[in-house]
Amino acid sequence: MKPFLKYAGGKTQSLQYIYPLIPKKFNTYYEPFLGGGSLYFFLNPEKAVISDINRDLMVTYLVCRDNLQELIDLLRAYPNDKAFYSKMREKCVNSLSCVEVAARFIYLNKTCYNGLYRVNSKGIFNVPFGNYSNPSICDEQALKQTSQCLQNAQIYFADFATILKDARCGDFVYMDPPYVPVEKNSFVQYSQDVFDMACQERLAEEFKRLVKKDVKVLLSNSDTEWVRETYKEFNLIEIKSKRSINSKGSGRGKITELLVKGY
Repeated sequence: MKPFLKYAGGKTQSLQYIYPLIPKKFNTYYEPFLGGGSLYFFLNPEKAVISDINRDLMVTYLVCRDNLQELIDLLRAYPNDKAFYSKMREKCVNSLSCVEVAARFIYLNKTCYNGLYRVNSKGIFNVPFGNYSNPSICDEQALKQTSQCLQNAQIYFADFATILKDARCGDFVYMDPPYVPVEKNSFVQYSQDVFDMACQERLAEEFKRLVKKDVKVLLSNSDTEWVRETYKEFNLIEIKSKRSINSKGSGRGKITELLVKGY
């Protein structure tokens, strides 16, 4: 199954490299940086704990799992209209119900420019209208498949360390954090909180802690000197990945990334 949301850093193009590295058997699947969930939806694990630092994203998954029909009913009524888009973009999510938050998130994702999720320092979504002729605002079949796939998942909005504290020997963890910047202006703001180098260092410590507990851990990150040095004791695998979301067409294309395999 493919993810129903377009999200920066999605791994659909990289599954051909990731899938052969996944353990044949594992107990619980953990993914603390879910994003669009390409690997999760591809695997459709029997038992999973998934999370992300983007609250609206995780509310969307929760609603899709638990309140599907209400979500579909709202999305059916949303027009592909620039004025309506502007009103939806300006809405304060704190004043909305969970179903309204989810419908707004999906609507903006489907109708904004290039599916780029971007917020400012105040957490305000600020991507312009995409002006597409016929976006799939309410893809009922995809939403129903997504809802079914999420039934066996525990869904959280939390820091990665909180989610991973219960991971045990025999579990499998896939980490796909915001990448270590290759360029000064690289995009790392998937929520109003920036995932900076202090967070990267904390993540590396968590990676090593889990490996010592015999948890199988696989991490994706950029091919930088810092990543290579920090994870040098593990198996580093170079892959070619395609950037499909960028505000500039010239910024889309193949780049080298690293998979860090801790087992």
